[in-house]
Amino acid sequence: MGAGAAFGATGVLAACGGSDDEPTASASDASAKPRKGGTLRVGALGRPGAITRDPHGTQANESDYLVLSLVYDTLTVPGDKPNTEPRLAASWEPSADLRTWKFKLAKGATFHDGSPVTAEDVVFSLKRLRATPSGASRLPGIQAAGIKAEGTDTVVLVSDYANAELPLLTRLTTFVVPAGTTDKDIEKAPGTGPFKLEWFRSGNARLVRNEDWYGGEVHLDAIEVKIFESPQAMANALLAGQIDVASNVGAVAARTAKGRSDIQTVRRSNDMAMPIVMRTADGPFADPKVREALRLAVDREAMVAQVLSGYGSVANDILGTGDPAYDKSIPQRARDLAQAKKLLAEAGFDTSKTYELLTTEDISGLAESATLFANQVREAGVKIKVVKQESAVFWEKTWLKGSLYTTYWGTNDSVVFFASKTMVSDSGQNEAGFKDPAFDAAYEKAIGTADAARRTQLLKELQQIEYDRSGYLLWGMADGIDLAGSAVRGLPTLPGYGRVQLEQAWLAR
Repeated sequence: MGAGAAFGATGVLAACGGSDDEPTASASDASAKPRKGGTLRVGALGRPGAITRDPHGTQANESDYLVLSLVYDTLTVPGDKPNTEPRLAASWEPSADLRTWKFKLAKGATFHDGSPVTAEDVVFSLKRLRATPSGASRLPGIQAAGIKAEGTDTVVLVSDYANAELPLLTRLTTFVVPAGTTDKDIEKAPGTGPFKLEWFRSGNARLVRNEDWYGGEVHLDAIEVKIFESPQAMANALLAGQIDVASNVGAVAARTAKGRSDIQTVRRSNDMAMPIVMRTADGPFADPKVREALRLAVDREAMVAQVLSGYGSVANDILGTGDPAYDKSIPQRARDLAQAKKLLAEAGFDTSKTYELLTTEDISGLAESATLFANQVREAGVKIKVVKQESAVFWEKTWLKGSLYTTYWGTNDSVVFFASKTMVSDSGQNEAGFKDPAFDAAYEKAIGTADAARRTQLLKELQQIEYDRSGYLLWGMADGIDLAGSAVRGLPTLPGYGRVQLEQAWLAR
């Protein structure tokens, strides 16, 4: 789940290194001339028990997603302006009714074995993606029958409804493999990306430059990915010189490295969401008044200060905070214990019971956010017991089913992205069991509007419904934080999925 896409906002760089009167190039410096060669050693979080090699599987490990994103290309990728840029699809064009989209493939695109990429390969890959358990959420509104090839270089996607944002929704996991690849051979399937997989061992990998990549020049000779189970272990490896980059290492590690002149810190604002999910379909939190009470019982500033050590920002229970269409006119929800208690009483909520909040330690701060939340809502009379689960148990038993649990999205995608994947009634990743006809109607009306300005206006209605009665309590957004050695240059600063786009990274040594 932590594998994400990145869109809209440019990260903020806080670079350490050098003296006050001696400027130095930084990890995200785009002005210096890149040097070719060298091996970049990157640490990424992951657990051995959650490793997946399938590009269309669910990547709970950031280490797996990093490897897959370097080996396989998606149709489109995040950008700054515009926020969707070409990759394997060089261009796209909708029909007048916004239901049929034609994607033209990039010229010269080949797989790592030298064979050309054809529309049939893309069709096969998208149908395989669509057939996964969460396929309906990964390709919203697209049925397998609506994925077709037109000649050798054009892919046609037919949507069940008008969809002005379809290219944006192809940025996350539309990885392409050769047509006919079997499940047995999927781990060995050649990709089209900037790096080729040389070896993979127990979550660790070495990738070498794809000299024939259609997307442009790749500077590094190789990238070595090392899996770490904890942010602190990864940060320690960086401080000891064992890796060059600690990817998405978190606020605690950033504090540890602060003041080190040989370490750079890259901060990507609005990078990760760690909302609390309250089940709306049934159970103790099905009443909207109860959900509103819990939102009012949270001290958001304290959550950001204590859980994120200040490396983040207060949020307002609406996912997609980095989207240009995010509605900043909706009043910021503030703590109001008196109103929270009043709403609980009106709903007849049983405050004599203790309710479980299920969480994991998959990412830095997640379990800590659950504990602080439990302490805060106790002041409103709600007793919460935090239960930590192993990652595999959590994703199998709790995710999509639990009454109260933490989740996380290592992406700050658009409002439309989260609506389509987690909140429309038929979404395969509907985390709160949220079924709201007015929300569905608002989504389809907005997504079916071609004019961007008009679509932004319509999305305000959708966001108001989410704010009023969805199953999400989004108290804050975490900054994405990479730590890097002094020689590293060209690291991406876009949040979410953008952070794994390392094809322009290089080493100044």
